[in-house]
Amino acid sequence: MSKNKTDYEAMNQNSTDNTAYQLNTAALGNGAITFAIMQTNFWVGDIAGNVKKMRALALDAKDKGADIVIFPELSLIGYPPEDLLLRPTLAERVKNAMNELAQIEGIVIILGYPHIDHHGTFNSAAILQGGAQKGFYHKQHLPNYGIFDERRYFAKGRNHVLFDYKGVTIGLLICEDIWHDAPIKALKDEGADLVVVLNASPFEIGKQAQRKELLNSQAKKHELPIIYANTVGAQDDIVFDGGSLIMQADGQIAHEGARFLNQLIMAQFDAAAKRFDTQAKPPLALSEESEMYQALVVGLRDYVNRSGFKGVIVGLSGGIDSALTLCIAVDALGADKVYAVMMPYEYTSNISLEDAAAQAARLNVSYTVCPIHDAVGGLRSTLAPLFVGEANGTTEENLQARARGTILMALSNTYGHMVISTSNKSENAVGYSTLYGDMVGGFDVLKDVYKTDVYRLANYRNRLEDNPVIPERVITRAPSAELRADQTDQDSLPDYDTLDAILKMYIDEDLGYKAICAAGFEPALVERVLSLVDRAEHKRRQGAIGTKITKKSFGRERRYPLVNGWAIKG
Repeated sequence: MSKNKTDYEAMNQNSTDNTAYQLNTAALGNGAITFAIMQTNFWVGDIAGNVKKMRALALDAKDKGADIVIFPELSLIGYPPEDLLLRPTLAERVKNAMNELAQIEGIVIILGYPHIDHHGTFNSAAILQGGAQKGFYHKQHLPNYGIFDERRYFAKGRNHVLFDYKGVTIGLLICEDIWHDAPIKALKDEGADLVVVLNASPFEIGKQAQRKELLNSQAKKHELPIIYANTVGAQDDIVFDGGSLIMQADGQIAHEGARFLNQLIMAQFDAAAKRFDTQAKPPLALSEESEMYQALVVGLRDYVNRSGFKGVIVGLSGGIDSALTLCIAVDALGADKVYAVMMPYEYTSNISLEDAAAQAARLNVSYTVCPIHDAVGGLRSTLAPLFVGEANGTTEENLQARARGTILMALSNTYGHMVISTSNKSENAVGYSTLYGDMVGGFDVLKDVYKTDVYRLANYRNRLEDNPVIPERVITRAPSAELRADQTDQDSLPDYDTLDAILKMYIDEDLGYKAICAAGFEPALVERVLSLVDRAEHKRRQGAIGTKITKKSFGRERRYPLVNGWAIKG
């Protein structure tokens, strides 16, 4: 069947049948189809800028011989647009943008966009050709878990969409649809020869292997080649890692996009053989440490650059967390945009001073030493009349952290650089941090990185160069906040191997007290750690955002009430 649509207004329906569109290929005949998959990033909300970028990329793809160019999920507005989808002018902006893109001649464009009509707002894919929008598809499976909140904004699509081009019947799906069996089966039953899937699939450790396993299974099960076009880059705390894939019907990978990089992937589909050509050289496989590190670099880079800051300030302590943060900042932004400040006090060791200076020199960043003795002394003097007869251990430690936080924010206000905090996921989990002190900042680079992974990443970064960028004793010495004499983290916390094992079970796997104890951990320790996590929710809620890399990050994915009566042992 064929339903010809000639303008954007004609798309304003939510068909519940299976819809097929016949594109104009009269002058082309049957044979090979050249696809251009645009693995790139689109700025959330910048519809005009995104249209300009799409136009340039589509014309470039046409010049390179592409018949069909594919842009990722919601590329017109960027992903995730969140409450921008509720803005009253969105429909008009989308309409104008789609009309402009439809005017591009000589190439078929498939792109993701928010479709708005009297049925609701849909997460959709459009087919543009020869001055008009020829068809559309609405996403059927709307994810509402983890970072996803699509049912808040979108209505569920119900029609299966195919279009014919040069004798090939192409079906459309969007992201979550391919993780379910019914949508692709329906396309196969309707005669699809291949399936195009638009994606904004976020990164987490091991995600690319999951994608490959899924596409291999779906392609073989339904005997359909699959084009999986993914976005790349970061939006707030989410990173998209690219890794776009083209899977043959037998489950073999024909093309794989690079990870964390913008890329144009050109692939030719043989209409007679129903197979894609094969890329000459697949991208290098990334180790777990490599993909984690690259995700952190991309997350910081895009957040700082798009926030409009001139650079970043790092409070460099001589410890491993700030050392790794400094490396990531330099790799993300360049040494000329990174400013390191060492703020020693009476408990700061000479080793810390030496190592901080050595790393700053090795990375060629601006480095300043700003002692906090006078700042802490002034606060102590001011508070002394109020603290008569009171013990001041924790208060004394927090005054140091807050003095440092005040100095960092003052520098930020004066010079226009973003403060990036250095707390890791283990510390954030148990509240081993100071509100308005070491937690200050606009972005927490290590927010979703457990302490044991901090060590892994530090060693990984050092292996990349002959001359290590992090002094070896920063990695090997006992970790310490240096807020009192002879302090180590293990004065207050279990060893990090044990702590992180418990935290991963409780946070990432959602296991409870009984299950964690059954795994062999001492019950009193489990109770203590879980209590620390629960009590620190108010701190985490006030902390800076940071790049998600694990299965479950604090913030978007793990949202607990600040005060509640939940019993750990219940």
